[in-house]
Amino acid sequence: MKLVDISGTKRRSVNDTKIRELETNSKNKNVRDLCSSISDFKKGYQPRTSIVKNENWVLVTDSLSSLDRWRNHFSQLLSLDGINDVRQTEIQTKESLVPEPSTFEVMAIEELKRHKSQGIDQIPAGLIKVGGRTICSEIHELILFVIRRNCQSSGNS
Repeated sequence: MKLVDISGTKRRSVNDTKIRELETNSKNKNVRDLCSSISDFKKGYQPRTSIVKNENWVLVTDSLSSLDRWRNHFSQLLSLDGINDVRQTEIQTKESLVPEPSTFEVMAIEELKRHKSQGIDQIPAGLIKVGGRTICSEIHELILFVIRRNCQSSGNS
């Protein structure tokens, strides 16, 4: 069998599967999956390739060599020489890891939608919105206090 024939057979098989999926979603009136399936079907057959370059910049096409190359890449990338336990390592920086939010960012509270589920703090969005700029200002000050306190306790300035 020629390479073109194999590719054509695979393409037809994938298209048949997508058509069956469209029919199933249509019968079940599953609109979200139906729209997603239509979008995928419009894109057509897209063969997947897993070609990577090894350490010598030679293209590697088989999956085992490709996986081995990725394993080596990430083990080199993530290797930490001289550190036995990463959890005990402190990160020392001159500036805060979390930038202080501006009052403008906190004002996004005004964009909250009412009648939504409460967050972990159990405070309804409607209650926060009713507080207006006053509550936004107080929340901003609270956030700044927490950030500054955490920066001082971790040794950052």
